[in-house]
Amino acid sequence: MRPSSGHHHSGADSKLSQGSDWKVIRDLIPYLLEYKFRVAIALACLVAAKITNLGIPILLKRLIDDLNIKVDSPQALLVVPAGLILAYGLLRMSASLFAELREFLFARVTQNAVRKVALQVFEHLHSLALSFHLARQTGGVSRDIERGTRGIQSLIAYSLYSILPTLVEFMLVLGYLAYSYDIWFAAITLCALVFYIIFTVVVTEWRTHFRKTMNDMDSKANQKAIDSLLNFETVKYFGNEAFEASRYDQNLMRYQAAAVKSQKSLAILNFGQQTIIAIGLILILWRATLGVVDGTMTLGDLVLVNTLMIQLYIPLNFLGVIYREIKQSLTDMERMFSLLNTDKEIADSPNAQILHIQDHGLGPDVRFENVSFHYDAKREILRDVSFHIPAGTITAVVGQSGAGKSTLARLLFRFYDVQAGEILIDGQNIQDVTQASLRKAIGIVPQDTVLFNDAIGYNIAYGDPSASIEAVHEAARAAQIDGFIKRLPDGYETQVGERGLKLSGGEKQRVAIARTLLKKPAMLIFDEATSALDSKTERAFQEELLNLAKNRTTLIIAHRLSTIIHADQILVMDHGQIVERGTHSVLLSANGRYAEMWQMQERAAID
Repeated sequence: MRPSSGHHHSGADSKLSQGSDWKVIRDLIPYLLEYKFRVAIALACLVAAKITNLGIPILLKRLIDDLNIKVDSPQALLVVPAGLILAYGLLRMSASLFAELREFLFARVTQNAVRKVALQVFEHLHSLALSFHLARQTGGVSRDIERGTRGIQSLIAYSLYSILPTLVEFMLVLGYLAYSYDIWFAAITLCALVFYIIFTVVVTEWRTHFRKTMNDMDSKANQKAIDSLLNFETVKYFGNEAFEASRYDQNLMRYQAAAVKSQKSLAILNFGQQTIIAIGLILILWRATLGVVDGTMTLGDLVLVNTLMIQLYIPLNFLGVIYREIKQSLTDMERMFSLLNTDKEIADSPNAQILHIQDHGLGPDVRFENVSFHYDAKREILRDVSFHIPAGTITAVVGQSGAGKSTLARLLFRFYDVQAGEILIDGQNIQDVTQASLRKAIGIVPQDTVLFNDAIGYNIAYGDPSASIEAVHEAARAAQIDGFIKRLPDGYETQVGERGLKLSGGEKQRVAIARTLLKKPAMLIFDEATSALDSKTERAFQEELLNLAKNRTTLIIAHRLSTIIHADQILVMDHGQIVERGTHSVLLSANGRYAEMWQMQERAAID
């Protein structure tokens, strides 16, 4: 049932938000408690700094009172304050020393927490299913991590260096006022503080949703900008620069509107806070002045009470900002921790074994048994697919676009789990082995090769980061790209640009082949790997392909049939099912779907 009024709704929202705030703090505490001893000493320094801080105005009062006494000898007058002045200076230095010690001790705790959380989120993102990565927007996720790690630093800094010290100081001051003076001083101070905190929290809560809107708009504008810049070629092809700018501007305008509201509400908060502080100070000074007039208090007491109040209210001045920043940090951290809580979907089973491939030097034996699969329940991609790739043989899969060919490769890598049936490698169900050992055994040359924005040498070495330079060059020679690289001015150090944009399609594909060869996988998958090559290069590549496939189990997903005539077995797929299977010559003589596709491609080649 929905709440009957907006008022109840906002109350529920704030309760919910407080619940999630405490959850975020609970999530963070284990990271901080890795250095229990450091945390304890830092907190002891915090209390020591505040005690010495309280001593400063008390000493100042003694100094003023002593100077007020009429003493016969001027020497005696000088001796008393000299000691007090020295003590005053030492106390100031001690307060500063303890405060700096606290920060010095806590720096490692904070940075360790930031590093551990950021690393954990990064590792978790890599362990998530492909479906998450296809749906997410990189710009937004990287912003969430960046803001979340910054949020940890802010939260620790504000709570440890502002909120906690102010609370300790308040307790000490209230105790001192109640003990040394009239109870009214403590009562006025406490009332002013309570009003101040309630006002700050209420107004800041009201302001938080403006801030959240600002964050969302900032992320959206950033996503749009990154997306647009990554696809700048497409933008230029269609002459849509103005359209992209207006889309970006719409998000910036929403951000601007939220930012203006946020600024206006800040003015209300600041003015209200100053009013409460001023009323508190007026009442305290009025009580102290009355005390001096009727002789129950000295001039030193008046100065002490005033100094204590000012000392207390200076950090309070920033309470609104600090509370808002802490809320903001908690919101940012919540988004980052929610990434950590994203379900992996594809996870190793608790007793997953390492994939064991028989050591006969031919690669694994692969079976698909009655496999059915869909990304979306409304549209089945594979229906009851069964086939066998004997160890060391080449199997090619052909068919129209959308027939489910590339899905076979994704399922073999276990980017998704099948809904029915099983996939066996050397008799082991791939859902019962670790994903790391499964992916180590398979090498893929994808249709669309994406390279890192780094050197060509780095991109080839990515197949096996521990490989020697000689092995990298050897892999480049096998992929017939070594000559091309050596002709480049910077050789293997040539930068390939974002996603490899500085290389042609064919060059990128060769880098991908070299990278996969360096990995030395037991099984190879070519997912339309020759799609970016011209006919001449493709023919040369066909011979290479037969060399690469030697002593390996190979699956070729092909669009051009000319590349797969040597395959030991060809599977023809249509609407998620295998409709024909056999060798090239058997399928041609069967005069079915494969023969029809062959004739169409022959005609296209002649044209």
